Amino acid sequence: MNYLITGAGSGIGKAIAVALSRQGHTCYLMGRDVNKLNAVLSLLGEGEHLVLVADVANAAAMQAVTDQHPALILDGIVANAGLGGENHFGEGDRWQEIITTNLTGTYYTVQYFLAALRKSQQPCKQIIITSSVLARLGVANYSAYCASKAGLLGLMRSWAVEYAPEQILVNAICPGWVDTDMAQAGLQGIADGIGITKAVFYEMAMQHVPLRRMSTPAEIADLVSYLLRQSSITGQTIDINCGSVMNS
Repeated sequence: MNYLITGAGSGIGKAIAVALSRQGHTCYLMGRDVNKLNAVLSLLGEGEHLVLVADVANAAAMQAVTDQHPALILDGIVANAGLGGENHFGEGDRWQEIITTNLTGTYYTVQYFLAALRKSQQPCKQIIITSSVLARLGVANYSAYCASKAGLLGLMRSWAVEYAPEQILVNAICPGWVDTDMAQAGLQGIADGIGITKAVFYEMAMQHVPLRRMSTPAEIADLVSYLLRQSSITGQTIDINCGSVMNS
């Protein structure tokens, strides 16, 4: 199978690429930092894996990548690229940056690579979107992040209906705290903002998590791997956040 993974240079995207390559799949690694992508590439097993350097939020860059690889065939798209952090109204507001990368970037990813996905001969094709537990929960000063991740769930549901006649299954995952560099930076930033140590804030944060721990990138990769090979789940949001959100 051939899979496109955006945000593949670190964290969850890196773990997904490693897991899929170990299962014998071919991974197309997309991101902005060629050095990070090449570092991940060196970890993958045998196969014709490929590095695709582009900013998912840049329509021209995405068009250029698809133009450079007209014969590309995909069996699945993992739209994982995203930005985190706070935003504050006024000078330096990151609203547009976060919305454009997380929401518009996912839209561009699927739209520009949909033709490659449609070439697949598999009975079912897959689109997996990385949303967040913050699509379901509000956090002060994270309005752009929460809005972008909630928007991804609406996008997922719309696509699930639109592409169902083509047997393209579309689902989203909602991780909570995952032990990545971005999460560690977030912990540190919040801790600094309230004047405590990162370790103390970590313990505070985990009080809201029933399992009292972060997920690991490998755990997220396991779920994505399952979703990529199943054929009966579509239009669903799957929580993988150590119990932070429990839906009936």
